This record gives sequence, C-alpha cells and structure tokens, in this order.
Amino acid sequence: MLRLTDFIIDCPDTMKLAAFYSQVTGLPVKEGSTEDWAGIKFGDIELAFVQVEDYRAPQWPDSEHPKQFHLDFEVDDIEAEQRRILALGATLQRDCTDPDGYGFRVYTDPVGHPFCLCRNKGVIWTEQGLVWPKRD
Repeated sequence: MLRLTDFIIDCPDTMKLAAFYSQVTGLPVKEGSTEDWAGIKFGDIELAFVQVEDYRAPQWPDSEHPKQFHLDFEVDDIEAEQRRILALGATLQRDCTDPDGYGFRVYTDPVGHPFCLCRNKGVIWTEQGLVWPKRD
C-alpha cells in the first residue's frame, strides 16, 4: 500500500518560499523546517520546499526551463511497491535506503518525472491515515 504524503517544489530558499505560501494559504510553516527542507501541512499531505543548488526558475510555458516538482509516496513495503511500479513502467534512478530498508528510492515515471517511494522509521499505518513520529 502507498499513500501520497508530499508535493515537493524545488527552490533556491526554502524558508522564504514557505513563508510566502504560508501567507497565501493562512497555514503555518511546519515546526522543524530548515533551509534544506520546509513544509506546510494540508491534512495528510505536506506542501514541501527543497533547496536546490544552482536553481533555475521555470519559464512557463517555455520547455527549456520546465516546471520542477516531485511526489513522495510513503509505503509500508518498499520492495513490493517497487516491483509493482517497475512493472507499470517506472524506472529506478537512485536507492537511498539504509541496510534496514528505511529511507527513499527515486524513480522516474514513463515520461521522466521523478517521484519517490519512502519508508520512514517510526511511521505507523492506521485506518485514519499515517501517524508520524514526533520530532524532538
């Protein structure tokens, strides 16, 4: 099983863009946000901003400077989900899981858009949704 958890936007300054969208939406920037990763929670889904070196802004609709985003899916069994999505046409690009199987793997869809399967330590699956471990 998998659940969409994050919609991630590349940017040069995570806190600045998170502050902008916080004001736009009226929702707070998530506690624990940093210059590498900032987020705003929309129920079970987080709008997240990731810092990218040498960021090039999209020039819509110019395809030379395309839109930049990726989706994160939390999974309870990364191996089973990987087999399933590879059979559907995804391509594994990078494995960033530890020896215990926690972390993420980056894939591309059939037309090249990146997305990740994630298995985060401490996440509990319930009927009401995912329960994330508390940060100190």
